[in-house]
Amino acid sequence: MKHIFSAVLMSLIVSFAAHAWNTDTYVFNDLVTEKRYKSLVKELRCPKCQNQNLADSNSPIAADLRREVYGLLQQGKSDGEIVDFMVKRYGEFVLYRPKVSGLTYVLWFGPAILLLIGAFVVVMILRKKPAKKIEKSLSDDQQDKLAQILKDK
Repeated sequence: MKHIFSAVLMSLIVSFAAHAWNTDTYVFNDLVTEKRYKSLVKELRCPKCQNQNLADSNSPIAADLRREVYGLLQQGKSDGEIVDFMVKRYGEFVLYRPKVSGLTYVLWFGPAILLLIGAFVVVMILRKKPAKKIEKSLSDDQQDKLAQILKDK
């Protein structure tokens, strides 16, 4: 029992230490540069992770890209230059909001086109369905009862 407790305690200590080494600690010259850094790492997507930005990802490639963004900021590069560098190196995938181009038309306009096609199909199906006719002939007895009811009113 003592060994199990020791093993659990050691694994917790090691996991906390490993997590502490994974955090980035960068020193910025001013608050503007720090805000730019935070904005960029939230805007850029991790190439390894499917749907995480660089700020949220714990993958090694994300740590490298955060370090790269920090280095480029320290060199005095603009946000546009940093984004262009990342796109040139990793492709449009690193952008959460890719630019509208020939390669991304489907991404930008595909959902709207599919919605329009769906609406068109629904309208065509509803137009082709014949309207249900409620013409039911009444028997002679029913017609007499209906005439009596209408006469009484």
